[in-house]
Amino acid sequence: MKSRESHLVELVDDNGRALGEATVSAAHQAPGRLHRAFSVLLVDPDGRVLLQRRAEVKTRFPLRWANSCCGHPLPAEPLPEAANRRLAEELGAGPVSLTEVGVYLYYAEDPATGRVEFEYDHVLRADVPADLTLAPDPDEVAELRWVDPTRLMAEIDADPRTYAPWLGGVVSRLLRPTPPGSAAATGATVASASATVVDTATGSDVAAGGTAGSTTLSGRRVGDASERSGGR
Repeated sequence: MKSRESHLVELVDDNGRALGEATVSAAHQAPGRLHRAFSVLLVDPDGRVLLQRRAEVKTRFPLRWANSCCGHPLPAEPLPEAANRRLAEELGAGPVSLTEVGVYLYYAEDPATGRVEFEYDHVLRADVPADLTLAPDPDEVAELRWVDPTRLMAEIDADPRTYAPWLGGVVSRLLRPTPPGSAAATGATVASASATVVDTATGSDVAAGGTAGSTTLSGRRVGDASERSGGR
């Protein structure tokens, strides 16, 4: 796992245009550098999504529940290729067919490790069979569970610090997909040890009480208040 800190990621502006590259480690050092990422949601025939609890050795948000698989494409690497590579590495899953359901631009600070996430996140859905075979890598994944996505959103709202701060926004893209490239496809949020996620795709707070706060590269306003994970 630690060797991936030296892998390259693609730096982007907040419209997803490539600007250059940096190592994983450098991109996640405060204050962070916006880079391309992906979040995969595996969905079973009953509509449940697979969650993984991130392993204790993770450098960002360890032991928090997150979506099925996350990662970064190498510069210019196709998203399906990168996502299937990480699905194999993290979960031992075979190649799947992936559909992009939206993009989520967010910033989150990890109070436990001091690292940050500042990502232009492509949310990818894969419909999988009920008997999907998985062999999770214990250096990546501590636990797995399947959950109804609507119920999950309520659980995140009730106990946000159990979940990775991007999970709510990722699941919201699953529940309300937007075509890639549409005006509503990208939402910008801020999350920290004490940040409410405000989604600029809808212009509304995920939790009441958001106030005007930071800006993205193009000057989009995002809110800032107590931590809720619902926006990413």
